[in-house]
Amino acid sequence: MSTGVGAASSAGSRAAAKAGRAAAGGSAAANAARRHRASLGKVAVLMGGTSAEREISLMSGHGVLAALQVQGVDAHAFDPAERELGELKREGFARCFVALHGRHGEDGSVQGALELLGIPYTGSGVMASAIAMDKVMTKRVWLAEGLPTPRFVCLAAGSQGREQTRAVADVLGLPLIVKPPREGSSIGITKVAGYSQMQRAVTLAARYDADVLCEEFIEGDELTCPVLGEGLAARALPVVRIVAPEGAYDYQNKYFTDVVRYECPSGLGAKEEAEMQHLVLAAYHALGCRGWGRADLMRRRVDSKLFLLEMNTSPGMTSHSLVPISARAAGISYEQLCLDLVASAALDSDPARRVLPVAKA
Repeated sequence: MSTGVGAASSAGSRAAAKAGRAAAGGSAAANAARRHRASLGKVAVLMGGTSAEREISLMSGHGVLAALQVQGVDAHAFDPAERELGELKREGFARCFVALHGRHGEDGSVQGALELLGIPYTGSGVMASAIAMDKVMTKRVWLAEGLPTPRFVCLAAGSQGREQTRAVADVLGLPLIVKPPREGSSIGITKVAGYSQMQRAVTLAARYDADVLCEEFIEGDELTCPVLGEGLAARALPVVRIVAPEGAYDYQNKYFTDVVRYECPSGLGAKEEAEMQHLVLAAYHALGCRGWGRADLMRRRVDSKLFLLEMNTSPGMTSHSLVPISARAAGISYEQLCLDLVASAALDSDPARRVLPVAKA
């Protein structure tokens, strides 16, 4: 009888010791996580700004801010439309999460200012941000690298008369897409079905940009694929298929309704999804992107050929945004995504960055 009691006591001691080690291990992990968050320093979440996408930027920024603060990060909102960027340095901010969208936030402007201030920031650097913001320049780079993108015509400010615009339809065919080359969130975009609509569509796009991009319309599935990381360490996340009512994936449906379906998994076969991710990584590398980004594509219905539309270097982080949807499918929560991104903040000018070049596919 005494042997049984002794064995039970011994087993209980071992269990208690194991529980103690587990608690100590958990405590150590928690302490390490706290030290990591503290090492991030004071973080500014840049949001708002002066672009046509200000409202969406505020939605993204407040989501990111809450996600960082709930994890114990010393994060603060900062709106460049209301405060001078020089205050970032004076107030001791150690890094910035760029949640700005569109001009003066996603086009290399803010990135250049932060380089001069010496404050690391999330996302791509000056050159990649500037190129990716300009859809015409992006297409030129991709075409030079042999990457597929729809055919296009760029109408400069002095070439937007009735005859010039009608001639575009003869080159690209109908229907076609007309849009400002340096805006996002479907702002200023028109799907033109007939010659009579061309001038009105060009006039609308020209409200937002001096140049107007006219693009071949690709009938098929609209898809998007985010990328995280830099250089050889960059990885593509799961593809998202966008199913909008009658193909109307416009500003209103993107952010303010629930009529659009986001399918992730995308329903593509494993081989086709892998091919798409390979293409997106090639497009990301060709532009020199880093940190994170999201490529939008079309998959032509008649032959399943893929076409790159654009690269977003400061993607949305709203409740309807695509990167969080894809990240969640990859097992990354919204909070963890925000933490990982702010931890990746860097400067182009930092000599410690040693990124291996990516060989051309």
